[in-house]
Amino acid sequence: MSDKSPYQEKANESKAHVVWHETNISKADRAKVKGQAPKCLWLTGLSGAGKSTIANALEVALTEQGKHTYLLDGDNVRHGLNKNLGMSDEDRTENIRRVSEVAKLMVDAGLIVVTAFISPFRADRDAARALFDDGEFLEVFVHAPLEECEKRDPKGLYKKARAGEIKEFTGIDSPYEAPEKAEITINTAENDIEGCVRQIIEQLGL
Repeated sequence: MSDKSPYQEKANESKAHVVWHETNISKADRAKVKGQAPKCLWLTGLSGAGKSTIANALEVALTEQGKHTYLLDGDNVRHGLNKNLGMSDEDRTENIRRVSEVAKLMVDAGLIVVTAFISPFRADRDAARALFDDGEFLEVFVHAPLEECEKRDPKGLYKKARAGEIKEFTGIDSPYEAPEKAEITINTAENDIEGCVRQIIEQLGL
């Protein structure tokens, strides 16, 4: 990964002319209205591990509890906010940077944000965590062995990657750096969707 991002260079050029505008309503005020502690639940794992499926089921469960939530899904975000990004290391980093900033705004709005992104690089996930106050960011490692993910291959991406039709595919010819100290780890090869969601909610104390 390059230390010099073209996106960061452009940001540095304009930073000197931007001044933060203080507002009267705080994050605490917004959270109080919603009656919840805002958080970012960051689901990370290989393609096919079950991130989107678990994230969707988790949001349903939280909504049924009366929680105010929003789900940011990797593929969905690339249809809009990040549609101009490719799959190079630099673009993957920028993808996660943008999503992290959006998630931060949503937490500031008092929401419980669930994200589902491969987010393969540990440094990018650490950078995301650094945006949040203590206890607001929880890394959820959605684990399944590569062989199991390839076996599932819900979008046929592993097959294409093995055939050389997709380059820089995570787990094949681009690395996935598993979390070293995730707050929550679930194993989708050993547990069903309901069990995984229950584990997350129990560990959140909800």
